[in-house]
Amino acid sequence: MFDLYGYGWSLAQGAWITIQVALLSLLLAATLGMLGALAKLSPYRWARAIATLYTTVIRGIPDLVLMMLIFFGGQMLLNDSLYNINEWFNNYFTQSDPSHEWTSYLPDYIEISPFVAGVLTIGFIFGAYMAETFRGAILAVDKGELEAGKAYGMSGFLSFRRILLPQMIRHALPGFGNNWLVLLKTTALVSIIGLDDMVRKGALAAGTTQKPFTFYFTVAIVFLIFTSISTLALNWAERKYSIPTR
Repeated sequence: MFDLYGYGWSLAQGAWITIQVALLSLLLAATLGMLGALAKLSPYRWARAIATLYTTVIRGIPDLVLMMLIFFGGQMLLNDSLYNINEWFNNYFTQSDPSHEWTSYLPDYIEISPFVAGVLTIGFIFGAYMAETFRGAILAVDKGELEAGKAYGMSGFLSFRRILLPQMIRHALPGFGNNWLVLLKTTALVSIIGLDDMVRKGALAAGTTQKPFTFYFTVAIVFLIFTSISTLALNWAERKYSIPTR
């Protein structure tokens, strides 16, 4: 019972994959979120339009639909594009010189792994939410301090690193933490596209042993442990970054 009918190690491996997907997705989401926030606050209309379109579209489509669209539809679209490009070059060189046989350096088929598709999809989705979180945090920083940095001769990047970023972290942490907790639970969706994460491992074990409650309850407890540890870490970070304001 304590080794979960021999599936304990398998669930542990699935939990490790879940953590990898979550952390890499968070890194991508934070990067896209920061770029999106800066674009929304940009003086350039085209940058604001792209960022607004990104956040509006992504937040309006269900996560599962996007994941299946990228994994199945994206893979088919990519391979169809490669085929058409190869055919175009082949026809072009054949018409130019019938005796010349064109050798394609492009692959005939590309298979997107469920791991890559899961990370890209989740990161892309939560990048839209992070963009709104970071935008609000940036707006909460006193603009006078940024103007003072500029008056001292700081470059835009230096002002961002020394003035804007340290202060916006304090304002962004609550929203960032909520997004991370939701992102962590959203990783359960990658089991739909065939990735052997913790949820899929649990489902396979439950089907084999006919013990669905045991394995799904175990998966739920592991997710609860992950979120509890994350909550403690986020609470510590909020206390740390709120010290100057006390």
